[in-house]
Amino acid sequence: MKQDTIVIWLHTDAPPKPVMGQRCNGCGVCCAAEPCPVARVFLWQWRGACRALLWTEATQQYRCGLMVQGANYLPYLPRRWQGQFNRLIARWIAAGTACDSSAQFASESASESAGEAAGGSGH
Repeated sequence: MKQDTIVIWLHTDAPPKPVMGQRCNGCGVCCAAEPCPVARVFLWQWRGACRALLWTEATQQYRCGLMVQGANYLPYLPRRWQGQFNRLIARWIAAGTACDSSAQFASESASESAGEAAGGSGH
């Protein structure tokens, strides 16, 4: 089966992606690779890095913007519903539970070798 190759950009201080099934550490790989079903419903985004992926400098982790700052993405969300909405989003995306991303990483040297084999410079 052919696997798609995509390039994602993450903060240099982001934690390394855990093995699938291990506890989520806020690495951001899953959301940078593709939007989750919640983003598809509320942000109408079907591909690319999720617009709601937020880097949190204080904790050096990525967080779901819909979960922590829902009103920033949904201005029509009534203020009195924001707390409940944030809790629902956390539940729907299973925030902080287990890594569900099957993404695999190619080393930079492997990527450069592939680029050179294809006739490119690898950069």
